[in-house]
Amino acid sequence: MRPGQPRPLHPSPLRPLHWRPRCCALTGHTSYVVSVAFSPDGRTLASGSWDHTIKLWDAASGQLLRTLTGHKDTVRSVAFSPDGRTLASGSDDKTIKLWDSASGQLLRKLTGHTNSVVSVAFSPDGRTLASGSADNTIKLWDSASGQLLRTLTGYTSYVDSVAFSPDGRTLASGSWDHTIKLWDIARGELLRTLTSHKATVDSVAFSPDGRTLASGSADNTIKLWDSASGQLLRTLTGHKATVDSVAFSPDGRTLASGSEDNAIKLRDVSNANEASK
Repeated sequence: MRPGQPRPLHPSPLRPLHWRPRCCALTGHTSYVVSVAFSPDGRTLASGSWDHTIKLWDAASGQLLRTLTGHKDTVRSVAFSPDGRTLASGSDDKTIKLWDSASGQLLRKLTGHTNSVVSVAFSPDGRTLASGSADNTIKLWDSASGQLLRTLTGYTSYVDSVAFSPDGRTLASGSWDHTIKLWDIARGELLRTLTSHKATVDSVAFSPDGRTLASGSADNTIKLWDSASGQLLRTLTGHKATVDSVAFSPDGRTLASGSEDNAIKLRDVSNANEASK
């Protein structure tokens, strides 16, 4: 196809041709937006920014519902609890804040990290909150009381991403030390360390059935792992820069990846045991 020639439309397996965006661009932050998360019911979108604020938006209309203030530095990560009632935020101010998502009221402030809190994630039952930090540790918190349950150590550099398995028994974490670690949540023990990436691991995500773990890296690749054995199933190439984010579709058949090459790629991963692509 010649440069500048319009690309023909083809039916998409992900959306009908009549699909249109429900809303618009959401504006109001005064600096970079670095994290977004939908509430479980899909009605509310939360966004965290370099402007030190969190904004809650009506996902259908795009209307700004409220702005949450209190962090003293960049808000690196936002995550809703499974029941949608609580929003967690992690910041460069070394704290985690828990908010009532309906009222915007600050519920509690969690302290203990000695550097930026880069990633936060709730367990599937909502009882535990995991936080990954530039202090090279992961902390597990009781989300109801804010009590620190345990600190997971073993990394030699920043922990960039944390994700619970769907059954809540395992936590995956990715680090600037190029490794992924899988942890037993109940015992706080390291199960295994996955090595193969040649640069920072910036994002980790479990498939909905929990059998596969995806990791995105600054080596420009995505890797798919058997989460039970730690075996590398497949290396996905094609991005030309750091892969900052990976996410599975709800049916587990499609993997989305976002990269600093300005591209999003959608891949069929319905058979992760096929030969590497």
